[in-house]
Amino acid sequence: MTMATTATATTEMVTRAGGDALERIAGALERIAPAPLPAPDLDAAAAFVWHVDPDRLQPVAQVNRIPLDLLVGIDRSRDTLIANTRRFAEGFSANNALLWGARGMGKSSLVKAIHAEVHKDHPSLKLVELLREDLPSVGRLLSLLRGSGQRFLLFCDDLSFSHDDEHYKSLKAVLDGGIEGRPENVLFYATSNRRHLMPRDMIENERSSAINPSEAVEEKISLSDRFGLWLGFHPCSQDEYLAMVGRYCAAYGVEVDPEILRAEAIEWAATRGARSGRVAWQFFTDLAARHGVAVRG
Repeated sequence: MTMATTATATTEMVTRAGGDALERIAGALERIAPAPLPAPDLDAAAAFVWHVDPDRLQPVAQVNRIPLDLLVGIDRSRDTLIANTRRFAEGFSANNALLWGARGMGKSSLVKAIHAEVHKDHPSLKLVELLREDLPSVGRLLSLLRGSGQRFLLFCDDLSFSHDDEHYKSLKAVLDGGIEGRPENVLFYATSNRRHLMPRDMIENERSSAINPSEAVEEKISLSDRFGLWLGFHPCSQDEYLAMVGRYCAAYGVEVDPEILRAEAIEWAATRGARSGRVAWQFFTDLAARHGVAVRG
């Protein structure tokens, strides 16, 4: 092999090695800073779920919800929230809302049902679910929604924070918006079992151990103050519980002797140790199955 041939072969090897190295470097850079994703098709559905890694809005073909008229015993919260939502859908100012209180009393069901109701007249109103653990990405989500001609209900279910949880700082971007301000086409609804979004024993513990008790928890407690609407959901009475069961039976055509229905519904709640809309629905799904009635939703 001549010196010229050897030199040519060496050059080719170096070129290939260099090309492979450049491809690996390019691949690493793309993983660190991926190219922007194409704009989502916001006409693809009425509701979306926000996912990260990579960031995307996943269309939801069919939302898991029940009709608004099946939600019993929460009339005041229903009327307040639907009026707020309609104003927002019509382009007027509206308040972020915190739905807090007893478990199983229809907080998340109300948000989804109201969206469905208002969406009939305002199809540009979209529902976007944001998981609590994805709150740090909310700034990117708001940037994506800001330039859209649609209007969005940003919904976070079961929102709460522990003492070492820093996610609440990300939530301020939704409620206050920082320098840019919250996009005028985005409204935030959250549900929580806690009025102040943190456990009461944690509040008392921080107050008792802090040098300045009032400042120790003020930042986290004040987060709930940034919601313009506080809607409380409280445990239902026996009459309200039975009314829920009766409404479900009427809606799905399940006919049962009233005295038998009452006795079975009360016994069911007693075995669960609670009365709520969720318990009423669980009893009804069992009742409907025993009577050969298929229930969807």
